[in-house]
Amino acid sequence: MKSTRLYKIILADDHVLLRDALANLINKFPGFTVTAVAENGKQVIDIIKNSSDVDIVLMDLNMPIIDGYEAARWLVKNKPEIKIIILTMYDSEIALIRLLQAGVHGFLKKDIHPNELKTAMAIVAEGDYYYSNHATVKLASLFRQNARNESALKKSMLNDVEIEFLKLTSTEMTYKEIAKHMNLSPRHIDSYRDALFTKLEVKSRVGMVIYAVRNGIVNF
Repeated sequence: MKSTRLYKIILADDHVLLRDALANLINKFPGFTVTAVAENGKQVIDIIKNSSDVDIVLMDLNMPIIDGYEAARWLVKNKPEIKIIILTMYDSEIALIRLLQAGVHGFLKKDIHPNELKTAMAIVAEGDYYYSNHATVKLASLFRQNARNESALKKSMLNDVEIEFLKLTSTEMTYKEIAKHMNLSPRHIDSYRDALFTKLEVKSRVGMVIYAVRNGIVNF
């Protein structure tokens, strides 16, 4: 790492044991210190609103109340100078594409070696981007597929309305209740459902829920 400054980190994960272990690990990295911890994206936002002294937010993708994706979008819009690294168990194409669209600076799986975490944080701290080799390979493969067949990339690029619909579909709400929640007519909801059946290549609501879980859109 070129700079000798001390980078201040907010660490967010709703699993206390993992969060504490990560904090202890990061505090041993030269040039980094964890100054605050959070259980969800809302706490991250609240901490940042009350403190301008933050360099990097390292957070889980799946957290309650506000997840890592929505927190990242808020950060990019309101505090673009803060670097964002997502640490997650999910490395599906849709998760990678969504995080790229959100503007995160790094993406790492939770099973990486501590040395890779240290390297990633150093690279991101200096203003560059870091995606693990595995994630890069998956993205490269996705875009190669797209060169032959556009459906692979299109399936990975869900818009915000589709994401919200998938999240609501994964609850106990009926389609009628989902329509009311989204301020849409039941006919519009039927259209979204049928379009997603085709786009995701599933045949039922259960299929949509399984897709949402496997791709880190919802977390039970």
